[in-house]
Amino acid sequence: MLTLKQIKENTEAVIERLRKKQFEAREAITEVLNFDEIRRRSQQELDASLSRQKALAKEIGDLMKQGAKEQAESIRSQVALLKEASKSLEEKKAEAEAKIREILLSVPNLPADIVPEGATAEDNVCVKTGGEMPALDATAEPHWELAKDYDLIDFELGVKISGAGFPVYKGYGARLQRALINFFLDNAREAGYLEVQPPYVVNEDSGYGTGQLPDKEGQMYHATADNLYLIPTAEVPVTNIYRDVILEEKDLPVRNTAYSACFRREAGSYGKDVRGLNRLHQFDKVEIVCIDKPERSYQRLDEMVAYVETLVTKLELPWRILRLSGGDMSFTSALTYDFEVFSAAQKRWLEVSSVSNFESYQANRLRCRYRDAEQGVQLVHTLNGSALALPRIVAALLENNQTPEGIRIPEALRPYTGFDFIPRPAKK
Repeated sequence: MLTLKQIKENTEAVIERLRKKQFEAREAITEVLNFDEIRRRSQQELDASLSRQKALAKEIGDLMKQGAKEQAESIRSQVALLKEASKSLEEKKAEAEAKIREILLSVPNLPADIVPEGATAEDNVCVKTGGEMPALDATAEPHWELAKDYDLIDFELGVKISGAGFPVYKGYGARLQRALINFFLDNAREAGYLEVQPPYVVNEDSGYGTGQLPDKEGQMYHATADNLYLIPTAEVPVTNIYRDVILEEKDLPVRNTAYSACFRREAGSYGKDVRGLNRLHQFDKVEIVCIDKPERSYQRLDEMVAYVETLVTKLELPWRILRLSGGDMSFTSALTYDFEVFSAAQKRWLEVSSVSNFESYQANRLRCRYRDAEQGVQLVHTLNGSALALPRIVAALLENNQTPEGIRIPEALRPYTGFDFIPRPAKK
């Protein structure tokens, strides 16, 4: 969440920058400042009361030494009243602090200066493209037909077992999934990311720490009996490893990678845009997370974007990178780059990765800080990215690599699959 320092030092700038995210912040920011004034005055009065109590305690001691017990008892009654007043001031201060936090949890992160203006995905800016567009013939099929023809993925069986959005991968399809997971993890490890294996459920504190709560509770599966949430991405448990942690400057940057299944309730509307693997309730993803000093975080963002570019290039997919507009960004992000790959049979771009810098927004919620060379403690910046989300990668690989003989596997992936082609099944 935003810090009070950010708001107090740059009130009008904060309100104006949040408009880029289509968020009218003036009322919320005014409330925060009003409650902060209550908090500040309560603290001042509390400090004065405590100081007076200390002085009276000394006076009582002196009087008792002098044998002036009656005078000492009279002052003790004053101290009792001051203690009651102090208790009331502490409660008033705590209430103001709670209200400040409650309001700030509902205010999104500030967009970076280079975030494009705009309200929707139509306003995103393409900053780079790469790869070659495949040339498919007129008989090319979308991935959901290929999955059925080759018996790779059974969407109907998933509906039987769980419901829509929970596919069952079979045979070559299951092996391709496993190969991609290992391929992404090995590449991340070679790029300097430490692999971790996190839980797939998190508590409320973790959800608030990374900003899924209270913004996205409607998208998360909630195990109400235990008050735990199925993770929408490994970003949540991995970043929360560092909740309430003070890192040493020499240990920065922290780089982690994790594979996880991901669970999201809101899978979207019906139609061609969500057919097959295009949008699911459960899917696999490898995530990368980075934590560093504020002055280096945008260098780290560039490195993470460049790293994801190597993955889509190795998979021989046509790709493009979009800088998201203010209206299309997430609640918590300061700057986001989306990677999209072209799915040739569908003739459309599919998002496969978001790489974001959250600056100090998550760190303030997490109370994740670092100790600098002068022994000062300050907030870190956090970043994360999909590297990569599997479903649409699989969709594009199947569609773009279909041939009369079968589905070709990109060369870089073959050591992981153990096969070069998914052979075309014999016609029954």
